[in-house]
Amino acid sequence: MSATHFWNVDLDIYSKRDLQSLVKRFGRKVIVLYIGRERGKHCAHREIAKNVRTADAAIWAFCGLIEGLLKPEQALWNAATVRSFSIGIQAGTQPSSCDFTIRPKTVEAVSLLGAQIVLTIYAPKTVRASKGAPK
Repeated sequence: MSATHFWNVDLDIYSKRDLQSLVKRFGRKVIVLYIGRERGKHCAHREIAKNVRTADAAIWAFCGLIEGLLKPEQALWNAATVRSFSIGIQAGTQPSSCDFTIRPKTVEAVSLLGAQIVLTIYAPKTVRASKGAPK
């Protein structure tokens, strides 16, 4: 049996402008998953580098980094066409329900940054029977 659990939060940004300097400004506080071009736009996908236990904590950490940007990077953030905090949840077979709370002050901080919160739910992993095993 697999348990439903919080995986991580990715910060996904899409823009008409190159995002290299914005990503560079975050330094070692983030892990760059990808930076380049997708669907004709510049994009960057990142995670917080430190281990975070909740979606709320990860989003709050990103908000602090974004609020601390200097004017040139803040202009890149504001010019982005998509600013998403993508909460990754791995679905499992247990428990039958599971809550992942985002506090009102975190929702407000995301709103003030002009960003959105996205839920990404990954299907439960299935166990394949090995050859010759009873079914």
